[in-house]
Amino acid sequence: MKFIKTKISDVIIIEPTVFGDNRGYFLESYNKKKFEEAIGNVNFVQDNESKSSKGVLRGLHFQKPPFEQAKLVRCIVGDVLDVAVDIRKNSPTFGNHVSVILSGDNKRQVFIPRGFAHGFVVLSESAIFSYKVDNSYAPEYEAGIHWNDNKLNIHWGIDQKEVVVSEKDSKLPKFSEFQSPFTK
Repeated sequence: MKFIKTKISDVIIIEPTVFGDNRGYFLESYNKKKFEEAIGNVNFVQDNESKSSKGVLRGLHFQKPPFEQAKLVRCIVGDVLDVAVDIRKNSPTFGNHVSVILSGDNKRQVFIPRGFAHGFVVLSESAIFSYKVDNSYAPEYEAGIHWNDNKLNIHWGIDQKEVVVSEKDSKLPKFSEFQSPFTK
C-alpha cells in the first residue's frame, strides 16, 4: 500500500497492492495500522455507497462543525473524477483543490480530511462509489458549494451540458458567497 501526498499535503492518494491472476484479484482496501502510520488516527464510523449514471455530479458537499467529516473514498466500478476543495479559512491552500481519477481499474483511494468540500462526477456509463466517514450524518449540518464556480476553476473532465445534479446541489452558494465554518 502506497500513500502519496498531493499538492495539498493533507489530501492523500492511497494505492493498494493488487494481487491478480487468472481467477481475479485481491487487495487490502483498508488497514488500520498502515493508515495510522501514514495519516494518523481516524476513527471511521460509517461506510456509504452510491451508484450513479454517466454525468451525475454529487457535490461539493461537507458537514459543518461539530459534525464535520473526514472521508476515505474510492470507486469500485466505473470511473469518476473525485475533487476535494480546501475550505479551511486560515489554510495556505484555502480555495485550492485536488482532483484525482478513481476507477475500478486503478483501485486508488483518496483520504480527504475534515475542512474540505468533496464531490465527484461519473465519467463512465455508470459507477459505484464507496466511502468511509469518521462522523455520523447530520442533515441539519450539511452544506456545500456550487460545483461550477469559476473562482474554484475545477475542470470536471466532462462537458457541462452532460452534467446532472440534484435540485439541492444546483442551489448551493458560490465559493465567494459562502462563509467557511472551518479554521485550520
